[in-house]
Amino acid sequence: MTTADDKRLTSAPPKGSGMDWLYSAKLRGWVSQIVVLLLLLWGLYEIVQNTQANLARLNKHFGFDFLSQSSGFDLSTSLIWYSSSSNYARALLVGFYNTALVAVLGIIFATLLGFTIGVMRLSKNWIVSRFALGYVELVRNVPLLVQIFAWYALVLKPLPGPKQAYTFFNSSLFLSNRGLLLPHPNFADGAWAGLAGLAIAIAGVAIFRRWAARKQAQTGIATPTVVPSIAALILLPALGLLLAGWPLSWDFPELAGFNFRGGMTLVPEFFALFLALVIYTASFIAEIVRSGILAVSHGQTEASQALGLDGNQTLRLVVIPQAMRVIIPPMASQYLNLTKNSSLAVAIGFPDLMYAGGTVNNQSGAAIEVFSIVLVVYLATSLVTATLMNWFNARMKLVER
Repeated sequence: MTTADDKRLTSAPPKGSGMDWLYSAKLRGWVSQIVVLLLLLWGLYEIVQNTQANLARLNKHFGFDFLSQSSGFDLSTSLIWYSSSSNYARALLVGFYNTALVAVLGIIFATLLGFTIGVMRLSKNWIVSRFALGYVELVRNVPLLVQIFAWYALVLKPLPGPKQAYTFFNSSLFLSNRGLLLPHPNFADGAWAGLAGLAIAIAGVAIFRRWAARKQAQTGIATPTVVPSIAALILLPALGLLLAGWPLSWDFPELAGFNFRGGMTLVPEFFALFLALVIYTASFIAEIVRSGILAVSHGQTEASQALGLDGNQTLRLVVIPQAMRVIIPPMASQYLNLTKNSSLAVAIGFPDLMYAGGTVNNQSGAAIEVFSIVLVVYLATSLVTATLMNWFNARMKLVER
């Protein structure tokens, strides 16, 4: 039984008593947020003070002037010009470009492989579906670092030396334990015409595909877009280079003594990292694709079959477009994971951002500055990737009428 005295103790005071603010949920919410903010600011202040004290004790100062100093070390792979006389800033830039190269290529090929394996898991062919199941269960349950070492030590390193290298396309490509050597393109003055042609081709393809989609929505007649788009992307840049006098030449690799000369080299460390990231991430993407396809109502498949579509047309035109709305959000997480997992390249010596940052830190001793740069770069890369995926997800979601 609740007595009258208990009710008076537990009930709010009457309005106008001057104690109303104690029972305001809005006020309590503001107070709790302010307290948390003050605690965070206090923690940040303590970190800064502790860092300054440690730097003073070690007779060091915080600053980024070291970036202009000569690095004094070489990097095995560089997409831009770099030598040991370059400064630390350029070394970090080379590491960032290498990380971006691995991430972009890894995302593309992991997506293609993941979609293939995901569809194979749903195949009615027992051998195909069991193979896909075995691939997924084996690859995603082995640590990524172990797979990187496996590709590097067991597959790529045992390749023959330069004199016994495998040759392809009439000795234009060489594969050895030094890596894959490819012809290197050299662009002279006027190469901008090829880039202009490529920009015009991209814009034209976008306009053409939008026109074809609008025409199909209005008339029901589908216009082929794949072949014309590919043709435009190849022919227009070639036409621009041709009008500019073809300012493009090729530097082919050739064997000179015990090593190769000329061309460009994709080192074994790059291949080991690339293959491991693609194969590992594709196993997770395959499960995402499989769950997205299973999320589409079976009635959609039956309706498409009633319209006379075969299995491939049903999958390509009906099931996959609807499954994409389920697939895209978790795919963004896998793309972010692949980009961040590329930092494991330091384990096999591939000069990515983490490798370059570690080397710069060892020589300059500016650990706080260097790893602040590395942290900000990885954060910015992840935010850009997430933003692009959110934009794509917004384009693909259902729009109510």
